Amino acid sequence: MRQSNLLGTTLREAPAEAETINHQLLLRAGYIRQLAAGIYTYLPLGRRVLRKLENIVREEMDAAGAQEILMPSMQPAELWKESERYGIYGKELMKLSDRHEREFVLGPTHEEVVTSLIRGEISSYRKLPVTVYQIQTKFRDERRPRSGLMRGREFLMKDAYSFDTGWEGLDETYARMHEAYRQIFERCGLAYRAVQADAGAIGAEGETREFMALSGIGEDTVAVCSVCGYAANLELAEVYAGEDAVRDISNLPAAEKFHTPGIRTIAQLEQELHIAPEQVIKTLIYEGGGKTFAVLVRGDHEVNEVKVRNYIGASGIALAGYEAVQAQAGVGSGYVGPVGLSLAVLADRAVAAMTQGITGAGERDYHLSGVVPGRDFSLAHVADFRTAAEGETCPSCGQGVLHFHQGIEIGHIFKLGTKYSEKLGASFLDAAGRSKPIIMGCYGIGISRLLAAVAEQHYDEQGLIWPAALAPYKVHILLMSTKDEVQKAAAEALYEQLAKLGIEVLLDDRDERAGVKFKDSSLLGIPVAIVVGKAAALHQVEYVDRRCSSKEVIGIAEAVSRAASGQS
Repeated sequence: MRQSNLLGTTLREAPAEAETINHQLLLRAGYIRQLAAGIYTYLPLGRRVLRKLENIVREEMDAAGAQEILMPSMQPAELWKESERYGIYGKELMKLSDRHEREFVLGPTHEEVVTSLIRGEISSYRKLPVTVYQIQTKFRDERRPRSGLMRGREFLMKDAYSFDTGWEGLDETYARMHEAYRQIFERCGLAYRAVQADAGAIGAEGETREFMALSGIGEDTVAVCSVCGYAANLELAEVYAGEDAVRDISNLPAAEKFHTPGIRTIAQLEQELHIAPEQVIKTLIYEGGGKTFAVLVRGDHEVNEVKVRNYIGASGIALAGYEAVQAQAGVGSGYVGPVGLSLAVLADRAVAAMTQGITGAGERDYHLSGVVPGRDFSLAHVADFRTAAEGETCPSCGQGVLHFHQGIEIGHIFKLGTKYSEKLGASFLDAAGRSKPIIMGCYGIGISRLLAAVAEQHYDEQGLIWPAALAPYKVHILLMSTKDEVQKAAAEALYEQLAKLGIEVLLDDRDERAGVKFKDSSLLGIPVAIVVGKAAALHQVEYVDRRCSSKEVIGIAEAVSRAASGQS
């Protein structure tokens, strides 16, 4: 490709709205352009990288035994209502109607469609197992699209779906997909972690894992043990249980009410009354699953809403508003306590382990001291309801400590079980002629987000540095002077020779200053640059390896040999 014909202009400065490095560099280097918030056009360079990502994914999916299909983006809303996810996705689901007022959605994912497909194609155990995948554009009406390709309203995704006769078969398919994902991300040159995760709106009846590209801009926090292999998304990271302490509460005095005018927060109790946060039992009123309930955590801990949501089996929960709290507890937030509360009480394990604590008194301007869990309020619902903290003991090995890292979710795999097959009627007849629901799994990779994650991990102060497997071109030839016939002839000959060897090459034949060409080359991030300048008269060129910033003047023949072999 001749750069004089390449569609895409480099920018000296990134647009003001581009805050993350990948967003800035992909815009500046002419890989993408924004059409609207969260919606991007891929220019030729960006499309070439995207296609290479797709090809890596295809190769590994095919090697894992998956078959490629292509399903419609526009899906009947009835399918989503049948699976009971229409309301769960809510406003993120992009909806439209045709001229006959039939309602459709633009697919954010394809569990419903693929299950509908399989129920019409497979009826016998003889046709199972089977795994299918597609690479396709998805749509989600994000409330706040941000970070360029990281969180868009239109994005490219690989989604795969497996169908087995039983859980053992699903376990085998899941393991193959896990290995395929490992191969994909390693081929992309990513530093990543596979972590335990929450299933979210997809839902799952078994194990689920996220693959996180480690990055300071990541929206997710990953808790990793310093000793063993434990790693989990913070929203699901367990808290070390330890050994249950023996509590003797038989001779403890009754709880006492004390006056706390205007003191509503833990910080105020600590500052004005010198009460340590770990002495306080915090009571929060939540609504979810058609219920109102209280969650108790220690004053120095935070409620983990994902754990609470999973415990009660609701699709979502939220803190109750002022009026709901007043109606249920008889007092506003800040003075609510579990004693005498006529609601189900979910107590975190750390609260249940306390001998006594301080709580709201259920009366304005008053608190209770000497409140004993299990005596003064019920411990019928005790579990891990809090967010793990950095430096705490690993819940898996009990020896290491948890360290936190930021991560970008680039892939997610789920053991769905019968969540969709039962609701949508996808079943098979076993060897005995009995009808059984198909056991499903699903496996997603955000390919456009993967491009951004690679860019976020591979750059320096001059620009992008693509891994060789993903670079839009392998070699960038820089012709220093288009008016020098010797240089021009050498650059053209080198261009033709590399192209004949099947090497992807970009020739900068523009009539620009040398400084502009060097800056643009560094910004584009092509692994190897061959500079054709005055030394061309001596049949020499400058060979630049962008990956290690090495520069060396060598013969043209050797430059061709190095480029062909991928050597630096």
